[in-house]
Amino acid sequence: MEVNGHTDPDSDGCRQRLAEAARALVRKPGVYLMKDGEGRVIYIGKAAVLRNRVSSYFQPSARLEPKTRQMVDLVESFEVIECEGEWEALLMESRLIKDVRPRFNVRLLDDKTFPYLVVTMRDDYPGVYVTRTPGDERFKGARVLGPFTSASSLRNAVQLLQRVFRFRTCELTIREGDPRNRHFRPCLLHAIGQCSAPCADRVARQDYRVDIDRFLRFVTSKRTSMLRELEQEMLAASESRDYEKAAVLRDQMKAIERLDDREKRSLDGESDWQPEVTIFSGDPSKGLRSLQKTLGMAEPIRCIEGIDIAHLAGNETVGSKVCFIDGRPFKDAYRRYRIRSVDNDDYMAIREVVSRRYREAGAGNELYPDVILIDGGLGQLHAALEAFEQLAVRPPMVVSLAKKHELIHVQERTEPIRLGRENLGLKLCQSIRDEAHRFAQHYHHILRRKSVLGDAPSGDTENA
Repeated sequence: MEVNGHTDPDSDGCRQRLAEAARALVRKPGVYLMKDGEGRVIYIGKAAVLRNRVSSYFQPSARLEPKTRQMVDLVESFEVIECEGEWEALLMESRLIKDVRPRFNVRLLDDKTFPYLVVTMRDDYPGVYVTRTPGDERFKGARVLGPFTSASSLRNAVQLLQRVFRFRTCELTIREGDPRNRHFRPCLLHAIGQCSAPCADRVARQDYRVDIDRFLRFVTSKRTSMLRELEQEMLAASESRDYEKAAVLRDQMKAIERLDDREKRSLDGESDWQPEVTIFSGDPSKGLRSLQKTLGMAEPIRCIEGIDIAHLAGNETVGSKVCFIDGRPFKDAYRRYRIRSVDNDDYMAIREVVSRRYREAGAGNELYPDVILIDGGLGQLHAALEAFEQLAVRPPMVVSLAKKHELIHVQERTEPIRLGRENLGLKLCQSIRDEAHRFAQHYHHILRRKSVLGDAPSGDTENA
């Protein structure tokens, strides 16, 4: 759809016509192309809502940056391309900018600080990464896509597409036939259907490469074209009686068709996660980004585990471990522990829970979560760190959250972090801490009730 404003010789009249046309646009995601008086595309952008974004350029009261004002002063027409979702708008924007090379997008093409999507094709099992340094030695021979305009939008798109193509995003070195793969425990992304777990020999190299090829075709073409290709492959597989392959293709087609529903649920704050008594009420993505900035972590946070201890006057001491993925509780990964070593010593109890929960990760047979959150103050944090010192592999980040003053104590930092009460990162940590406490107290009450009634207690470690 193309809209012209240059038929009116008056500049203000032209802006008014463009503003009216922009207000008539659909409330859908898409890409917009700003054009000058000669019809040349001078700027390309993406929008979650085309009407809102394009209209913002032509409002008389709009406070635009000098470079943006310079661009808008040259615009006499615009064209919009509707997309299925923000993820498609992001990919289309990048492709169009690279093909058209608009004047006001030139910095995007020349400046290497913008994010890129990199697929390490030389690996036995290629990984998919978002990076601002695609020229690094570790990406030699990789397929590089981009640049993109927004790192957060790109990461969100990657997480969404990971549900369809189940590629890995970890930094592990995975080689086909490595005997260590048979004993490796896959991370929780495999449990929630976002990775096919080549690290644990859960997928053949050939099948994994097929999924990577489909992913690359998807991000470099329109979704409708990809669906047609998959349908043709599915029919061919069915005709040759390869029903297993046909079923995989059918499931991928359905997953692609559901991408928009997943994106809408994500934007609306809804999800398929199990509801819990204590959940984070804010935007999980913003909370995770805020916490990442607070902790100074280079990579985005996806998995956080919280640990708490509960007892009554030293009796029936128990521990709990809860898990949040992408800021939401993942109940299947909850665990509870009956403490064996002590009755009334929180520090020793924390050491025991840490030792039992993370011994496989400490031996290199499992990945740690991105952040481990201990309920308590500096003493509880030191107790956890003492347990980690006994392990060969250390976790990337361990923190504790003290309830009285809500201070965040961080490993290897002498001073705690004090955040404002409205800080989303702090609120997320509080939700995880409170959920670990709730889960520990629940198990403690079960054991107390069984003790009073004379029933035999259940096993040491139980699921939620």
